[in-house]
Amino acid sequence: MYRVLVVDDDKVLQDNVKQALEIHHFNVDVANNGKEAVSAVYKEKYDLVVMDVNMPEMDGIEALAEIKKYDPTIIVLILTAYSNVSDAVKAVKEGAFNYLEKPISSENLVALIKRALKARSLVETSMFSAPTLSLGDGNDKFVGESDVMKKVFNVISKLAQVNTPVLIRGESGTGKELVAKAIHYNGPRKDDKFVTINLAAIPDSLIESELFGHEKGAFTGATERKIGKFQYADGGTIFLDEIGDISGTMQVKLLRVLQEKSFTPVGSNRDIKCDVRVIAASHKPFEKMIKEGDFREDLFYRLNVLPVYLPPLRERKDDINFLVDYYVKYFNNLHNLTISEVAPDAIELLKNYSWPGNIRELRNVIEHAFIIESTDILTASSLPETVRTNNNSLSKVPAPAPEDRDDESIIDFVGIKESVLDKEIKEEESNDYKFTFATVNDNNEVKMDFQVAKELFEKQFIIEALKVNNGKINQTALKANIPKKTLLRKIEKYEINPKEYY
Repeated sequence: MYRVLVVDDDKVLQDNVKQALEIHHFNVDVANNGKEAVSAVYKEKYDLVVMDVNMPEMDGIEALAEIKKYDPTIIVLILTAYSNVSDAVKAVKEGAFNYLEKPISSENLVALIKRALKARSLVETSMFSAPTLSLGDGNDKFVGESDVMKKVFNVISKLAQVNTPVLIRGESGTGKELVAKAIHYNGPRKDDKFVTINLAAIPDSLIESELFGHEKGAFTGATERKIGKFQYADGGTIFLDEIGDISGTMQVKLLRVLQEKSFTPVGSNRDIKCDVRVIAASHKPFEKMIKEGDFREDLFYRLNVLPVYLPPLRERKDDINFLVDYYVKYFNNLHNLTISEVAPDAIELLKNYSWPGNIRELRNVIEHAFIIESTDILTASSLPETVRTNNNSLSKVPAPAPEDRDDESIIDFVGIKESVLDKEIKEEESNDYKFTFATVNDNNEVKMDFQVAKELFEKQFIIEALKVNNGKINQTALKANIPKKTLLRKIEKYEINPKEYY
């Protein structure tokens, strides 16, 4: 249940707001002025403060500053008379989520509170999850406990209140798009559009048209006029994912938009003004790219006013316990299961794994364990083979020297048998998995082709995994520890029909 503090020196209004919120199952306390409000916040943990502006001893603006200094995660809503709207607007600039004019409608107040809580959940979720994940019940509120994530949280809170461009940096799977949404939905543009475009997924020849639009006949295939993403996002925020992948020409055009707030559609002679906040993201090493001439220094500094760096999971191991608890609750809810805990040896493995896929990979690992586990405790044996074997806490046979090793070519036959097929292939059936890796020609010469053998194995491996999982793509990807995109690509490559194994 959310805890709310109602602050107003008008006892009648105070009681009315308290009653309205308690009807909607909020836990409500009251304070008579800003000084009492700050004291209450120091003593108790509140999700939200509803506060008047004009009060004795300490007004709402002063109290807001103290509350935000103490805990920037607390949402503050300002109540104001019509004559003091300018003070309320100032409060929003200082960090308040929004304001309501008196007389106050309980429906409008509750609707605004729910919108504020939803916006804050994006910030909190960005501390520990991939963009698609949310418990949705409002009861569990985790923020990364590690110092590095608390710093990220504070930066996001500051960025939400200004309109400067933002550059979010971090490895794949760290939650860059969610952070962009958190900044947008907690800032002054929250009621306008949030438009996402993945620049790495668009051919160079089409990026300009996608961003800025084009006129009819501007190029072959331009049969009608098209509005670009910048024009569509006018008044709101545009999220440019993988900005490090764009060409030098497009870098110049983006720099112009940031500097002049205008652009020219392809095939047009007219400039279009746009009021858009730009949030960009990339995993690329910009400093190296600038030195090598692959990225413009002026564009980098234009974007990098107050940078957000999302650390990889291997640098925030202190958060592993919180993350695992979160995902256990999430998947219990999703799959209607009752997993009660994670075994200590499993936690140890998770903490000592390097997490190349970051939080997105952790999510998949926990879901994999949920599917495999047959008890009410997630054990080490339910974790994927990659986590159990590629682990700093285990004593392993030394790896081959780099020049003797080809990671793409390593085939772990034991791991495949024990983990991928989940021991559902009985020992007596093992003779079905024999492959001819060498042939002898008429001259008695032995011929071997590693690539041919590898592809032969891959195809048979995927077929057997599909059989075990009744042709279900998602389940096969999880239980066989194959990224879904890779599985689909291999199915297409080898012309495998999953429906044959239903």
